[in-house]
Amino acid sequence: MAEDKNNLRTPIVCVMGHVDHGKTTLLDQIRGTRIVKGEAGAITQHIGATEVPIDIIVEKCGDKRLADKFIVPGLLFIDTPGHHAFTTLRSRGGSLADLAVVVVDINEGFKPQTIESLNILKRFKTPFIVVTNKIDRIQGWKVHQGESFLSTYKKQTPEVQALFEQKFYDVIGNLYEQGFSADRFDRVTDFQKTLGVIPISGMTGEGIPDVLMILLGLAQRFLESSLHYDINGPGVGTVLEVKEEKGLGTTIDVILYDGTLRKGDTVVIGCLGEPIVTKIRALLKPRELSEIRYESKFQPIPEITAAAGVKISAPDIENALAGAPIISTTPETLNGVIERVKSEIDDVQIQTDVDGVMIKADTIGSLEAMVHEFKKADVQIQKAEVGDVTKRDVMEASTINDPMHSVILAFNVKVNPDAQELLDTTPAVKVFKNDVIYRILDEYQDFVKEQEEELEKLRSDTLTKPGQFKILPGCVFRQSKPAVVGVRILGGVVKNNTDVMLPDGSVVGTVKGLELNGKKVPKATVGMEVAMAIDGVTVGRQIKEEDILYVHIPESDSKVLEFEIFDTLTPDEQETLDKYLTIRRKEKPFWGK
Repeated sequence: MAEDKNNLRTPIVCVMGHVDHGKTTLLDQIRGTRIVKGEAGAITQHIGATEVPIDIIVEKCGDKRLADKFIVPGLLFIDTPGHHAFTTLRSRGGSLADLAVVVVDINEGFKPQTIESLNILKRFKTPFIVVTNKIDRIQGWKVHQGESFLSTYKKQTPEVQALFEQKFYDVIGNLYEQGFSADRFDRVTDFQKTLGVIPISGMTGEGIPDVLMILLGLAQRFLESSLHYDINGPGVGTVLEVKEEKGLGTTIDVILYDGTLRKGDTVVIGCLGEPIVTKIRALLKPRELSEIRYESKFQPIPEITAAAGVKISAPDIENALAGAPIISTTPETLNGVIERVKSEIDDVQIQTDVDGVMIKADTIGSLEAMVHEFKKADVQIQKAEVGDVTKRDVMEASTINDPMHSVILAFNVKVNPDAQELLDTTPAVKVFKNDVIYRILDEYQDFVKEQEEELEKLRSDTLTKPGQFKILPGCVFRQSKPAVVGVRILGGVVKNNTDVMLPDGSVVGTVKGLELNGKKVPKATVGMEVAMAIDGVTVGRQIKEEDILYVHIPESDSKVLEFEIFDTLTPDEQETLDKYLTIRRKEKPFWGK
């Protein structure tokens, strides 16, 4: 058993969920379980991650016998909560996170980022659990610090239990709506078929032992084969963040998931151009709280083994990319490793369209997630890049004629000051910026809908609409130049300056004026009786009382009316158009088709 333990790395766990639902509190609670420094099995603070060893989990669960059941060495929690960290931690298009925890406020239920987190997990097929946080906020709840859920639940009054069940099963209903069969963790018999949901309080620690235990069980049951690693192999990891550190310059925070990294190792790091080849100047981990008297908050270490979080100081890493691979190498393997890193970055080269919007995101993983969601919604993408919105981006977008594509969709990135200056004077370019992908999608789709409605209105206003009218008996006011007659509109609309046609298909004149109750009007609609001036006809020759005439529609307009916007016409316009087309197609069956 011991041999197996040595060959298994710690599973990597990401905590996700909506803002303010308690992700950070949950992580703080897990970190807060650290025991006195120097004792066996102390919790270790990594760069960007917290390692909770098996001994502590067993101690929290209060059952020493469990230690013999598990061969997984513990759990490594990523400290940056949210799906942003999840998508950054990528490997070959998949997620580096082995497990995930989705946090939901039991009192608020599902929110936008909850749904987005679930969609991302579904896409990456990552095993996860849901925790319903803030049970201590349920009215009347009596806190039992750090106890398991079932232990604290049994000590609540029947009224509080009933209130809990109502709120809890609202969340189960939310999950069902998202396509998940779910139940309370202690009622789940098969975690492969049913999603386990654990009620907790991040503030009081209630339910935290259950979270650690279930995660450990899931890791051992479903992930054991994928957790084997080669301690003597090259270090393989993913860049979590690129940041400036005082006295160190540019550093990269890395999650190492295979092999070992040593000070002085040559490493290859992914970036947007050719991969960076550099040498590790220093491997750094955080100092313990008791060592805060040191001037530097980091402590150098000679080497580090997976799975772990570490800060790396090295020359020429300014262009390293969050989400990109980092792999240690020897002179013999250098070319092969460069090709491997390049191919991983090339995997992300997004399939773009000839026309479409521009997408900007902060990391490779975010870009992948964004493109996936937008492609799913049939949004065309002309360009997709990692990085802030630049002046050049705005200039490029301004050259696009289609207003629906002269758009930059920006996820979790800034708009550079010079780009903003140009945007202020370039109203044709729209930027939709948010830290929730589907909010950007919603805003863009609303914008497209508005644009389409405006274009439809514009096009509709320029089209000749169907119209039918009857010359009323006893209402001939002038016979010609122009003829002035009283008419009733039988269907559709008649506007000034439109030609009119007889039922035999002959175009006989042009409407030159409309009057209603002695006042000029631009158009007359169904049911109205108006005086109409028609140029080019003489009453008694081309037209007479009780004749029915039609608005003459050009063939190009009739195609649009019949095949593109027929559903937007009123019922009387549709009926009038049908009559008009019947007349036209008597002699020419394919007219307007």
